[in-house]
Amino acid sequence: MCGICGELRFDGQAVEEQRLTDMLSRLERRGPDDAGTLRKGTLAFGHRRLSVIDLTDRSHQPMVDETLGLAIVFNGAIYNYIELRAQLQGMGYSFFSGGDTEVIIKAYHAWGEQCVERFHGMFAFEIHDSRDQSLFAVRDRFGIKPFYYSHDQRRFRFASNTQALLAAGDIDTSLDAEALHFQFTLHAVVPAPRTVISGIRKLEPGHQIRITANGEISTARYWHLDATRLPQALSDDEWVEAIHAALRTAVQRRNDVADVPVGVLLSGGLDSSLLVALLAELGMEDIRTFSVGFEDQPEEKGSEFEYSDQVVDRYQPRHHKFLVPNEEVLKRLPEAVDNMAEPMFGQDAVAFYLLAEQVSQQIKVVQSGQGADEVFGGYFWYSRMLAESEGSRLDRFRKHYFDRDNPEYLRMMNSPWHTGDITGDYVADALNAADADTFLDQVLRLDVTTLIVDDPVKRVDNMTMAWGLEARVPFLDHELVELAARCPPETRLKEDGKYLLKRIARGIVPDSVIDRPKGYFPMPALKYVRGEFLEFMRDILDSQCCRERGLFSRDYIDMLLAAPEMHHTRIQGSKLWHLAVFEYWLQRQGL
Repeated sequence: MCGICGELRFDGQAVEEQRLTDMLSRLERRGPDDAGTLRKGTLAFGHRRLSVIDLTDRSHQPMVDETLGLAIVFNGAIYNYIELRAQLQGMGYSFFSGGDTEVIIKAYHAWGEQCVERFHGMFAFEIHDSRDQSLFAVRDRFGIKPFYYSHDQRRFRFASNTQALLAAGDIDTSLDAEALHFQFTLHAVVPAPRTVISGIRKLEPGHQIRITANGEISTARYWHLDATRLPQALSDDEWVEAIHAALRTAVQRRNDVADVPVGVLLSGGLDSSLLVALLAELGMEDIRTFSVGFEDQPEEKGSEFEYSDQVVDRYQPRHHKFLVPNEEVLKRLPEAVDNMAEPMFGQDAVAFYLLAEQVSQQIKVVQSGQGADEVFGGYFWYSRMLAESEGSRLDRFRKHYFDRDNPEYLRMMNSPWHTGDITGDYVADALNAADADTFLDQVLRLDVTTLIVDDPVKRVDNMTMAWGLEARVPFLDHELVELAARCPPETRLKEDGKYLLKRIARGIVPDSVIDRPKGYFPMPALKYVRGEFLEFMRDILDSQCCRERGLFSRDYIDMLLAAPEMHHTRIQGSKLWHLAVFEYWLQRQGL
């Protein structure tokens, strides 16, 4: 797990060393163990390393294979690299390192662009081919690893976060009006390739991109999720057995493929508790777990320790528990925002940031439960969408998910930022795409391939990597997801959702954890906005910078400030927090 950056110029000029240095400085926290650069004429690569696989200098990056004429910078983990290495050795390739980075180089040489279809894992990488001076870039199937880029007639530049690209300069920093519509209607999800910054784009998950020496760019999809039924229907028992086996394999892969210990972020929910239970089922010893909690509010508890403690009592892992006071949350909030590659509305971003700080002092790699709700139907809005009998697919989805419908969005934004219903058009197309049998198949596929990328997945990557902590997400193992997508949604949604996971967990996870109401990473102070948190948000939205920017209608801001606890989205986000953290992110980035 690392931070990558680089540049390819098309005008024959050498890449400026200072540009590379500036980018690399904004990636240091993602890779605290090592740094490397490569400058060769019109090409420059930069890399910050978090050493997890092959801890020796042999896996230093940028990695260059002079014999093959290839150079690479890579962020991520290839969980089947040992099998691929053996296959490539059988084809006559020899290796000078013991990690997964060199396997990507050899695989690219052996199989060309199709090599990516063989990779199991999370990855974003860029390969330079000296034979034709081209670049080849890839992002994993679920966008677990980030890949941002900027492109003009003179050069192509890329990095693991937007901050690195902004530090290099020459970026159009105007706001993208269409991206803004996504940002405030779809829970801060701005589908690739857009970002809210006009001059910065991101590679779509499951896609690859080739850049020629003269600047021509071509993008292609290499993976597509099939959400149709299997030719032979399976019983519930057969589905439980198949999912259990696939999930156990996913957990084992993410535990075994590391040359350092791997822990678990234990929230107290079903998903993370099941990860601990499966590790024990696999015979893993010395399991390490980590939990965080916050202060209670009258409406909501700030921790789930009562549940995580039961899992700890049962399996006796080496457990670490952290309780963070509200005053610490507010004090550290600026740091968390500084480490957001894009503005995030998830109220638990700062929670992950503070948890990662503590965990990184103990361990380098953890498994986390993100993706389980999206893959196995755990959120309350799925059943509500399914129960809707009137309206289009878009209407049924919008009613239970959109943060704001277009009329409210237009009231919120000042007139220069008004657009048509950009989000509605996008979601309507997604819900009518091929290879999905039912409306709910379409919803679950949209969630796991698009919505999850820019919400929990990006949030966890940004906040953990801010402390050089690698988070692995077994519920997004692509073979597990491909299997689950063929399961009827009605089966996945039984018993208030996640029926298959509950069946697997029964007997190995405490019943009280399985049968508890669905919980969310508790962060009450940012949901029930009052006291110092309210004043913090008021100061941001009343600031001269916010007023001069002129994005938001003052009438809309005043309405939220007058009754902040009355204005929540359909999935229970604070509308005031949305505006405040967005403006604050822009200010912290110097935009």
